[in-house]
Amino acid sequence: MLALGDLKQTRVYQEGLEDGKREGCVEGKLEAVPRLLKLGLTLEQVAQALELEVAEVIKAARVQC
Repeated sequence: MLALGDLKQTRVYQEGLEDGKREGCVEGKLEAVPRLLKLGLTLEQVAQALELEVAEVIKAARVQC
């Protein structure tokens, strides 16, 4: 039987952990989009600052407005 420590060492567990971190990180970035736009930044500036694609910024701006 696998112990929790053994499970954490598996590739599947590590990949899932990384995916979760990325998704949480992206969600946080997307939440910042409206605030940055209100400060007067352009879509391109927001995308560059948050390391996102312009299309993602546009979508986040539409969803959260």
